[in-house]
Amino acid sequence: MKLSTREDIDAPIDDVYQAVTDFDGFERQLLRRGIDITRDETQPMDVPGLCWNARFPWRGRAHDLDAELVEINQGQGYAIESRSGGIVCLGVVDLVALSKSRTRLFVSLDLKPTTLSSRLLVQSLKLTKGSLGRRFKSRVSEFAAGFTA
Repeated sequence: MKLSTREDIDAPIDDVYQAVTDFDGFERQLLRRGIDITRDETQPMDVPGLCWNARFPWRGRAHDLDAELVEINQGQGYAIESRSGGIVCLGVVDLVALSKSRTRLFVSLDLKPTTLSSRLLVQSLKLTKGSLGRRFKSRVSEFAAGFTA
């Protein structure tokens, strides 16, 4: 199952890149939402191989998630692969300079089940893909709207 959206931001690509690679800021947001997240401190922040481990409550149970920065293109975007409970998710953030002061942000998530129970979960998510897509677009839009150049 794939979710994707794009937003145009009135800011230079370098400024937007700095905002979308502010992993410390994203970690603080997750901690404020009650998600326990730790980063592998042995890896530098801007190279593939950077890893996170997270534990979060969902549907009354604690779930573990392992994420890894698998690709990073300086100034253009990155890809993060995460695994949790039989689901592999590839998150991709791409930036395109539309002009010196305008940038297009592409964000996509691709969920792939690896077990029978995760296939059932993804299938049930597909039934609500419309509302999930709207919530996903809303979150990306909030990020873009809150961006100050």
